[in-house]
Amino acid sequence: MRDFVKGVGLFGRGVTILVRRPRLLLLGALPAVLTALLLLGGMIALVHWIDDLAMWVTPFADGWAAGLRTAVRVAAGVALVAAALVVGVIGFSALTLAIGGPFYETIAEKVEDDLGRPPAEAELSWWRMLWLGIRDGVLLVLRSLLFTVPLVVAGFIPVVGQTVVPVLLALVTAWFLVLELVAVPFYRRGMDLRQRRAALAKRRALALGLGLPASLLCTIPLAAIVVMPLAFAGGVLVAHEILRDE
Repeated sequence: MRDFVKGVGLFGRGVTILVRRPRLLLLGALPAVLTALLLLGGMIALVHWIDDLAMWVTPFADGWAAGLRTAVRVAAGVALVAAALVVGVIGFSALTLAIGGPFYETIAEKVEDDLGRPPAEAELSWWRMLWLGIRDGVLLVLRSLLFTVPLVVAGFIPVVGQTVVPVLLALVTAWFLVLELVAVPFYRRGMDLRQRRAALAKRRALALGLGLPASLLCTIPLAAIVVMPLAFAGGVLVAHEILRDE
């Protein structure tokens, strides 16, 4: 519990750092705006075609009674939108970091300079950072689906679906989000996704202390544009804490 509270505190400290440096906040918000526009377009398209998609994933209900068929397809539509929102939160961070690699590397450098960081072991070009961000982002989104899809389906179970499942879904989303938020400091030290995941697993509560408030705030429409750079600064602090132990 102490590590979780410390993670929340590091998120707050990241907020303080960027609020005091509005230029860095603006720098981090620019790629987030572009990503938000892209994902917003995707969500609008999803909502527009949701009826057709619900029919496509429930062909077995074609011959059912009208009332039951409609209920099943409404549930399928809700599940698709819920899954898209969860993947959107994780994918948002992945795509934002991929697009804004040089911007976030600058933020990471400034924050780590304040912490008295050691020199980075790996100097990465923008193209290399872009490739790593896209590759790891796709892997994390695919892995998150292994957890989120069953949880979304379990959300229709009475009682459990309205109590336990939302908590588990929030924790899963927070974990995959924080793996993205701490990426750049690990990249700068030549450490890949596997090493990043292993390092964070040793301080899982600390990681969730950052990821949970960040992921919950990102579900507020358009709030992610500001939350993303703030959470990233917190991610640099969490990464510094974990790498110090490593």
